[in-house]
Amino acid sequence: MEIADILRPDGVIANLRAANKRQALQELAKRAAQLTGKHERAVFDVLLERERLGSTGIGHGTAVPHGRMPDLERIHGLFARLEKPIDFDSLDGQPVDLLFGLIAPESAGADHLKALASIARLMRNPAMVAKIRATREASALYALLTQTAQSSDAA
Repeated sequence: MEIADILRPDGVIANLRAANKRQALQELAKRAAQLTGKHERAVFDVLLERERLGSTGIGHGTAVPHGRMPDLERIHGLFARLEKPIDFDSLDGQPVDLLFGLIAPESAGADHLKALASIARLMRNPAMVAKIRATREASALYALLTQTAQSSDAA
């Protein structure tokens, strides 16, 4: 699964302001609600419920908050570059400045896991993460995120 399959240009937030994890999840939920047509609170509750199981902070300043919701037609990706790093209870204890959210249909099973794997591969690439951190515009971030998925699949 390619990043372009799940992420649309309006799912990218170039400079997200959030003072803490809860506020970052609220902002992601707000954007996800616009993309999915679901209620913002319902999306937030799904993301928060997953975080209660264990942090989605995967290390090196990145986190992948995700969850499943009923009555979605497809997987929706969201990407946010935070203005300032925040504590996310990450595995490595480092603050997070890059979030890649994922909202999937309840029935997405294997596709949900494939999407998470694609995101994890992308976010574990140090050269890519450095480019993402240096990029300030949403359209440039989108191009970078989706181009990399295609070029790394071809390699």
